Amino acid sequence: MQLTTKKLGTFGLAAALSLAAVAARAETSAAGQYRWVTFVVFAAIIALTMYITYVAAKRVKSASDFYTAGGGISGLQNGWAIAGDYLSAASFLGIAGLISLFGYDGFMYSVGWLVAYITVLLLIAEPCRNIGKYTLSDILAYRNDPRKTRIVGALSVITVSTFYLTAQMVGGGVLVKTLIGIDYEVSVIAVGVLMLSYVLFGGMVATTWVQIIKAVLLVMASVVIVMLVWTPYGFSLPAFLADVVGDPKVQARVASLLGDAAKNMTPAELGQRFLEPGLRFKAPLDQISLGMALVFGTAGLPHILMRFFTVPTAQQARKSVVWAMAIIGGFYVLTLFLGFGAAKLVGSANIAAVDAGGNMAGPLLAQYIGGGAESFFGNFMLAFVSAVAFATIVAVVAGLVLAAASAMAHDLWGGVVPGGETVAPQQQVRAARIATVIVGAMAIAIGIAAKGQNVAVLVALAFAVAASANFPCVLLTLYWKRCNTTGIVSGMIVGTVCAVGLTLVSPNLTYPKAVRAGAHKVLDAESGKRATIAEALASGDEAKIAKATKDTTALDKAVKKANDDMKKVEGQETSFVGLEKPLMDLQNPGIFSIPIGFLAVILGSLLGRDKRAEDMWDEVYARQNTGILASRATSH
Repeated sequence: MQLTTKKLGTFGLAAALSLAAVAARAETSAAGQYRWVTFVVFAAIIALTMYITYVAAKRVKSASDFYTAGGGISGLQNGWAIAGDYLSAASFLGIAGLISLFGYDGFMYSVGWLVAYITVLLLIAEPCRNIGKYTLSDILAYRNDPRKTRIVGALSVITVSTFYLTAQMVGGGVLVKTLIGIDYEVSVIAVGVLMLSYVLFGGMVATTWVQIIKAVLLVMASVVIVMLVWTPYGFSLPAFLADVVGDPKVQARVASLLGDAAKNMTPAELGQRFLEPGLRFKAPLDQISLGMALVFGTAGLPHILMRFFTVPTAQQARKSVVWAMAIIGGFYVLTLFLGFGAAKLVGSANIAAVDAGGNMAGPLLAQYIGGGAESFFGNFMLAFVSAVAFATIVAVVAGLVLAAASAMAHDLWGGVVPGGETVAPQQQVRAARIATVIVGAMAIAIGIAAKGQNVAVLVALAFAVAASANFPCVLLTLYWKRCNTTGIVSGMIVGTVCAVGLTLVSPNLTYPKAVRAGAHKVLDAESGKRATIAEALASGDEAKIAKATKDTTALDKAVKKANDDMKKVEGQETSFVGLEKPLMDLQNPGIFSIPIGFLAVILGSLLGRDKRAEDMWDEVYARQNTGILASRATSH
């Protein structure tokens, strides 16, 4: 598979032309008559990233270049790239949406992901860079049985990457479909084709620079929106928050979430509840479990760990994490204003009308402050923010595909198959590119198959497996002398099985009886709401008529969704695993699966003996703290 920059140009041009042709035939989109603005902005950002890939492709000459950009990325550059890798669609679209719908509870995702990097900085970044070469399995194989640890490590990387990858592909497909009007399937293929072009031709070099560019654009767009939202309040946080909690739309949202509990509360009390926990996570244990998964899962994400092998020294690894923390932390502070601004200016009802999960809160806020749905600048802002979100998805997908392809080519083929470690660098790169095509094709196929599915379960699975299997194994092999091959294999298998098993019996899955009950509740209340709306329309009061018109639109959508939900679960009585209701109330199993993962590593290491792991400890300890010979890292 000899790839050249000439082929890249042809490949990219064909992808752009096909996307243009489909977009030209699209009939409906969120941008309405200004759909062409959305397409032009999308095309400009895609062209920029393709040019970056074209330049980067000239620098990929060895396996080191393909996997880790030859270790030539500076700490500052890697910090921006980590931010680009980490600030996924869930960070940009998801968190802003959750804050706009659930207030304080939505912001807890920001806090969890930011605190995660303190763990990465203090425990993971420098030792991993000093021990490993390209992948997570390199770290595990350094002092343990290379064959066994590479197999379980690679399988874990592929598992985590697949779960996370599918969620990103579905998110990208929905975003493009909503904004441009392209069919969902074509949208997923477009995401996949662009992602493959980055990884196939430019490897880690192109992926790194695409992530840097999109991180810069993402932060710039967020800063501009926040400035426009916050300026009317003289940059006073108390004044801004007071206006948010005093808004009738916010108070109505809180009342709908609290239900009967809101009947005896004043409007001021309802607004104040928006700044307090409990609107989304009813049980403190659920919030603790989520926080554990976010913090420890981040330190076990394979595409994040790979980034520490792209810098030349341990000092640059530490510097890259510090920069990443500053950039990511600053961005997550901005999400507070994005979410609250969307809640006040756009309104939760309008946000949920476009996307029930609130994922369009940020783009809709940009459209609002730009002048609204009928203005050119408003739609330009919508297009720019959405295009940046699209670039975010593609860049994260590229990092995930690179991690999974590296596990296949470097760990399984190069480290497990006899003779794989002796092949020439050119053949290693060729194997990596073949693996990239395989993973990319799988991602597109799974993304199309997952149409309309609840991808929250996939994100929960990715972080649960990373926190319960990857993190305990990496941490203990670096810091515990008695840790050995038996412990690593046990931890990987038990942690993964436990995390997946508990997630499959959690509320994340679809339970038909609960879906039908919710749909019946909406349909049963329809006639009463229609009567109330009819009275308001006949009142002659312009304000009541305007509100009734909006209520009619919202009710129509709620009824349609209820009917659609009824059809989806028609004839079904149980979830995917045969349960009528969840066995566990926690949305994330981290509080159980993470300790079990650690326990499996500890018990496995104590029950099994591995002379190699014990003999290598002194070298591991010295190397992880000094970085001696890190430039020649390899499995022994």
